This record gives sequence, structure tokens and C-alpha cells, in this order.
Amino acid sequence: MYTMENHNSVLGIREYALSKGAAAFAVDVEDIVNGGGVSGGQEARVKLSPHAIQRRNEEILEEEPNRNAYNLFAFPSECNFSGLRFSLDLANLIKENSERILEGSPFCKGRWIVLVDAAKGCSTCPPDLSKYAVDFVAISFYKLFGYPTGLGALVVQNDAARLMTKTYFSGGTVAASFADIDFVRRREGIEELFEDGTISFLSIASIRHGFKIINSLTPSMMSRHTAALTIYVKKMLLGLRHENEANVCIIYESHTSKLVCHESGSIVSFNLKRPDGSWFGYSEVEKLASLSGVQLRTGCFCNPGACAKYLGLSHMDLLSNLEGGHVCWDDNDIIQGKPTGAVRVSFGYMSTYEDAKKFIDFITSSFVSMPNKSENRNTLRTKSMLLSNEGHERNAGYYLKSITVYPIKSCTGFSVESWPLSSTGLQHDREWLLKSVTGEILTQKKVPDMCSISTYIDLNKGIMFVESPRCRAKLEINLKTDSYPGGMEEIELRAQRYEVQYYENDVNLWFSHAVGLPCSLLRCSSSQNYSSLNKDRSRNLCRDVECTLNFANEAQFLLISEESVSDLNNRLSLIDAQKGTHGTSVQINPMRFRPNLVVYGGEPYAEDGWLNIKIGNTNFMSLGGCNRCQMINLVHQAGLVQRSNEPLATLASYRRVKGKILFGILLRYEIQDKLGMQTGSWLRVGEEIHPNSE
Repeated sequence: MYTMENHNSVLGIREYALSKGAAAFAVDVEDIVNGGGVSGGQEARVKLSPHAIQRRNEEILEEEPNRNAYNLFAFPSECNFSGLRFSLDLANLIKENSERILEGSPFCKGRWIVLVDAAKGCSTCPPDLSKYAVDFVAISFYKLFGYPTGLGALVVQNDAARLMTKTYFSGGTVAASFADIDFVRRREGIEELFEDGTISFLSIASIRHGFKIINSLTPSMMSRHTAALTIYVKKMLLGLRHENEANVCIIYESHTSKLVCHESGSIVSFNLKRPDGSWFGYSEVEKLASLSGVQLRTGCFCNPGACAKYLGLSHMDLLSNLEGGHVCWDDNDIIQGKPTGAVRVSFGYMSTYEDAKKFIDFITSSFVSMPNKSENRNTLRTKSMLLSNEGHERNAGYYLKSITVYPIKSCTGFSVESWPLSSTGLQHDREWLLKSVTGEILTQKKVPDMCSISTYIDLNKGIMFVESPRCRAKLEINLKTDSYPGGMEEIELRAQRYEVQYYENDVNLWFSHAVGLPCSLLRCSSSQNYSSLNKDRSRNLCRDVECTLNFANEAQFLLISEESVSDLNNRLSLIDAQKGTHGTSVQINPMRFRPNLVVYGGEPYAEDGWLNIKIGNTNFMSLGGCNRCQMINLVHQAGLVQRSNEPLATLASYRRVKGKILFGILLRYEIQDKLGMQTGSWLRVGEEIHPNSE
């Protein structure tokens, strides 16, 4: 039996019970109204309401448990989702009067033992085991001190230790064992029996420094300190209002009595709302928090029961989300208008008021709609901004300034004066990628050194040349698909399956040396993908448009305006001036955004309103804005890769729409010939661009 508010670490214990034919079930701890006043005692006012009983092998356990059967009740001292602190009186109540508080359950009888998960609660409110009949307490030193990770302890009451059995043994846990016959004598001490192998003695040695700090501060002082910060943050969040007086923040917390729980712990879990009542996704909050130097956690925090309970997600909702592709740790934060997780901030003894204030300032500046902000924040262009009274664009004269091809995904591309088109976009663009030995697709976000790999394709020779500062020899790859021995396989990338060709070891060894880890080169042979645009031809939402992609993330082309980059640089300069930064301000080159096409002419962000464009004699459809990520914050200088917050932080301040930070537009090549591509279609630098915003 376990409370709904339990970590997956506790839910995992359920597997042992179910596999042996025992039953398992979740309970909600509830207050009940006692008509006789307080005379009934605490147990008369607390009830455990069971959920459905789970069982797998009913034939193994045919009879209901009797009074001599052992039952396990597990609950956390503090819920890591809501901060709810359960009263440890629950341990005494279940042992002393289980029949009353379980009220008619077939499992109300029997001998109850109690497990308390104190991994979160120990950090600010350690349990006093002299007062409560607890048999097992699990603690985490990482949660207590922040170091070392992966080290915890199980505190076991001596009588309960006699109930523990073990099948497996290894070094250090047996007194004697014979190799050629079935004989083993186990060690008698509980810690000697269960500590397999060499314990992490180096990490254990560091624990005393953590306890030294805690003893000097005292748990009661830490609890008061973190409680003050938590109350301050909750009060400030609940007081936030949009310009239309709509609430900004919903906090997930319980309001049960002190018989069920004590005061809340040192965490605040919440979600944010827009002025129209829709939700900000937790991924958007996490992305902007990272840019602002605020560390927080998002999702369900490995506590599925509490997550579903506080977010109001039914089993049908959870199954529908899963079938729709949502799994733990992904970015599917809003599905069918409902959050799939939350945002959580936590406070410890090292947290300060300045930390809390910085967090509140971040939420206010990034998510609260105010009159002066709503007028200036969003500079996405609209049709009315682009057209004059006569219905023509006020600024004519757009031209193609550069064309860049990126043959290998996430590696450096090359610029050309002209280049042929294919059904997948620019010919050979993102036609290759690197895959690790574990099957992971390599990108600059994971392997920044990929930016040092340069490529160039000579169409006349039919060869791709690849160079790296780590490799002495230049690699030459023949473009003819039948020019190398290899094979075919299928891979999945962004929920799309690709048929790919792979190369022999000499090519893979070259790239492994270039990036500093074992990998292989793959070439796209065939694929079919789908991008989308909304039904009314506005940006970013949903009208199906079929297009064929190689290994590009979203679309065949990315177009950047030189004027838009110039406006961004002016904003960066202004921010540096406001900060009093001395020296030359950071200036962003258009190539930082890895565009295929750079255009010039017109006004900044005019491209936002383009529905389709014509370059020379070739037509393209706009798929809307390009959602930017941390990759544009990678700075390549003198052979080194450095990370910064810019330009994404500045773009987030004025180019954010419904969780996306947009800069540049995505294009699809419109093939007019139903049988294939337009024969002889090329793009050339200097060609005039004719946009259509109607």
C-alpha cells in the first residue's frame, strides 16, 4: 500500500509484490468529519481511501491475508511534486488502528510495517524516529548536501531487519561459499548481508563534511530559512496579474489538516497562464530560465501519481498522451490544452533572498503581460504592417545575397554563387549525418567540435571534400551512390524513418578521429516527411504541406534577412550600453543561424509576413518562422567553441510567440512538374526576390 504522492523509486517496489502474487494499491490520505467532535481521537479523523487493487498472478495467492500476514505501507515524508509534508503519525495510526482507518478494506487486518521515503524531506525536516513506529527510512545524501550523487542509505529498525531476505550474493556478503556444490553461508549483520561488493568509500568519506555543515546550521534553522523563502515566492507568484487582471500562476499544493500533513516543504510547483487563459508550456519556462541564469526543474519529477492528481489528468488523458508520443523527459508540455507536467523551484540552506527575488523578477519580465510590454515585445510582422493603401509592399527590391549548402548535418557548410535544386531542397543539402555507436545522431549541441569539420562539393568532379584540423588528410567522398561498398539500413530521426546507406571503416575512422568519438557516416537514400502550416495560412500552426526532406530538422530551406540581423545587432549594442559594457559589443553574423539563403533589402522582419516568394523563376512556400534553440549561442573562435546567452536571450525578449523564439523563415520548394522537379532549376546570388504577403 502506498500513497498517490510517491516517487517512482517507491512505485518500483510494487513490482516485487505483484510478481509474487501479492496485491498492491494506492491510497489517498483524507480528513473525515467526526460528528462527535474531537473525542474520537486522531484515527477517527483520518481515512485511507484505496484505489483499485492491482494483482497479476491471483492463483498464487488465493486466500485473503490474515492477521499474521505482513503488509507494507510506504509514504514520503515530503512529496517532491507539491511539497506536501505527511505527518509521521500515519505510521503509528496504521500500526495501532489499521481496521478503522482502512475501514472495510480486505487488507485492514494483518501486521503492518512502514517505509518512509525521506529522500526529499530529510533535507530540511529530518524525521524523529524516537517518536514514530517507522521500520524503514530511505534517505539521499545528494538531497541533503548536493554531493555525492548516487549515494544514499536505508535506515532499518532491528526487528524489521529480521524480515529481510536476499537471493543474490557477491563479494563481501558471505561468510563462506563453495564453487562446485550448492553451499553458501551468508554473513549475519544486516549491513554486511546487503552491501554487495566494494562500497563507495571515497564518497562516503565526504559525507562527514556535509553533516558538519548541517550540525553547525541546525535542521530547525534550515527549515525556518527555507520556509521563509518558499512562503515569499508563493505569495509573490500568486499576486502576479496580467494587464487584464487574469492570474498568472497556478500553484499545486494541498490544503489538508495537520493530522494528515504538517506545513509544506521547501519547493514550489506551478504552471503559468497567458492573459487568454491558455498555458505557457514548461519547456518554454525552462528554456528562458536557463538563459536568465535560473536553475529549475520541469516535468512530473518522477512522481506520476502526484502529477496526475494535481494536474487533473485521468487515466484516459495519460494513455492518450502516451499514444500521442509523450514520454518522460520530452518537450510535449501541452497536449489538447492541458499541461503534461509542471515547473518546480527548490530551496536549500544555501539559497538566499536574492535568489528568490531574481526568480520572481525573471517570471515577471518573461511571462507577465503589461501594457507597456504588450505594445513593444512582439515585432512579428503582420499583413497590415507590410501593405500600403494601394495593396502593394512599401519596400520593393529584395535580392538573394548568399547561398549556403550544408552537406553533413551540423557540420560547416560552404557558400556558392549558384546551386541546383532538387526535390529535397538544395542539392545534397543535409544529405549525410554522423551517428554514434549507440545509435545517437550527433549534432553541434552534443558535439560542438563538429563545427570544425568543413565541407565542399565539386559537382563537376562528383566529389565531396571534407577537412578537419584533427585529420592530416583531406577526405574525398564520391557522390555516385554505387561508387562505394557498404549496405543499407533504416534509422529513425524526429519520428521519421529514413533508408540510409553506410560507408566502410576507413571513412568512419576518419570522422571518429575528427569529432573525438566513435561514429559512422550515413547518407540519406530515401525519405518522406511532412511539415505544417495553419489552415488560414498564418504562422506556425497547422495546415498540412507535404515535402521531402533529407536530414534537415524542419524544412528544406532556412531564409534569413540581413536587415533583421542588423536590427538584432542594434538591440544587442543597446543592451551592452545599458549595462555599461566597455569595448566592442557582440555582433552576430547571419551565418550564426546556419541559413541556406540570406536576403537583403526592405525592412527588418518583413519576411515574417511572406506567404510565398519567387526567386528568379522558382517558387517557394513559407512554412512560417524558425524556432531557435541554444545552438545559435555557440561561438566559434580561434578553434574553440564557447557558449553564451546571446543572441537567444535578446531574441526571447521580443521574438517569442506561444513558447517559440522565432527568427528567420522556413521555405518549401514548390515543384510544378508533377512528374518530378523542375528541369534545370538553379538559384543564383543576386537574383531578385518577389514576396507575396496576400
